[in-house]
Amino acid sequence: MKSFDVAIIGAGTSGLTARKEVARYTNSYVVIDDGPLGTTCARVGCMPSKVLIQVANDFARKEKFLEMGISGADTLSIDPKKTMEHVRRLRDRFVRGVKNPMDDWKDHFIKGRAEFIDSTTLQVGEDVLKAKKIIIATGSRPLLLPSWEGSRANSLTTDEFFELEELPQSVAVFGLGVIGVELGQALHRLGVKVVACTTNKSIGGLTDPELQNYVNEKFRKEMNIHFSAANPLGLNEHGQVRFSVDGQEYSVDRILFAVGRVPNIDRVKIDKLGVSLNKRGLPKVNPNTMSLEEAPHIFLPGDVNGDRPILHEAADEGIIAGHNAVSTKETCFKRRVPLNIVFSDPNIATVGETYRTLTDKGEDFVIGSVSFEGQGRSIVKLKEHGLLHVYVRKNDGQILGAELQAPDGEHLAHLIAWAISLNLTVKEVLRLPFYHPVVEEGLRTAFRKASSQIDEKGTREELFRCDDPPIR
Repeated sequence: MKSFDVAIIGAGTSGLTARKEVARYTNSYVVIDDGPLGTTCARVGCMPSKVLIQVANDFARKEKFLEMGISGADTLSIDPKKTMEHVRRLRDRFVRGVKNPMDDWKDHFIKGRAEFIDSTTLQVGEDVLKAKKIIIATGSRPLLLPSWEGSRANSLTTDEFFELEELPQSVAVFGLGVIGVELGQALHRLGVKVVACTTNKSIGGLTDPELQNYVNEKFRKEMNIHFSAANPLGLNEHGQVRFSVDGQEYSVDRILFAVGRVPNIDRVKIDKLGVSLNKRGLPKVNPNTMSLEEAPHIFLPGDVNGDRPILHEAADEGIIAGHNAVSTKETCFKRRVPLNIVFSDPNIATVGETYRTLTDKGEDFVIGSVSFEGQGRSIVKLKEHGLLHVYVRKNDGQILGAELQAPDGEHLAHLIAWAISLNLTVKEVLRLPFYHPVVEEGLRTAFRKASSQIDEKGTREELFRCDDPPIR
């Protein structure tokens, strides 16, 4: 039986960042993983999807060429096979970027599935390992709906999607969270016939009712969307999947399931720990230390804890878990401001506190809004489409959060997240420089509208005053 200071189960983003932290303090560690290496993000998640989205948006841009005086766009076409080859080529490059550094610590790696025997002992194949501290970083997997089991041969998740040699002619997208919105819109723009089904209006995670209605209306002008669950009807004579929704029947080549992901906690025999599990089969985790509350020598970072399934959060949680796994005294870490971005066109984002969390807490806040329909730089880019709401505490002007759909929204979201992280008030942000003409001017408009609801006098002084008169 081999013994280690730390055992890390999983070599995804959180597992790899945990390993790097652990290796700073001890050489007595092991990393165990039984799946394909390279992380979910690089192999089947954020990176290959962004490659496909880039191709789709570049191709869709041809619709604006004639308006700008550029002729010949009607002759452009997509070669789906070459498109998917391009996606996989860049995907493989990203995966290599993750796997190559692993050669430096290959002596610490074991390929196999780890399962608990007890709270300090693991079974890996025929081997038994002991560890003082154990980090469970087994990630998550796409969720499949049991009622559609009969259509599995025609179904896709992101685990299989990027291996397609060519794109299907028609696809049903079930779920319009981040993955469904991004891939659904990209497929539509690449010429695939898309019908999307979702059971709620929170497209891309938006919770603000006005934003939801605006985004839903805009997306329905581009794609065929139903806000109801679909019912399976088997296969037709051509082998296509048949289903009904809202009284209409459809036949499609493939179904893309984008209804969420399931933590892989069930794959390590977590029941052997003797800790309490919730309805999702997850133990209670301290989000600031990543340790289990009932077993503090065990840590649960990344997608496997079901809390913040986003790469930068998984990396942070891996660092937290790795640090505490080798420390004599547990350290509590402050988490970053929540930042979620959907790479649709325009981008969708939520930052900090959402409309729902603020209203659930009974927070007294004002909303500063701006429409990008008619915003200067957006007009220049022929992208005048979007709406942004920023939430500001009424009594002191503190910026609390935002929800948005906007051109270059990924950058606006970062600016808002940084402002919240620095505890800036709306008036302090308005004293920062805004160039002209830029999309960020729209953000200033939203802050101005929020400020006008807080300042009883209605003043809008946006320049710092000097303590002394300038020297001439």
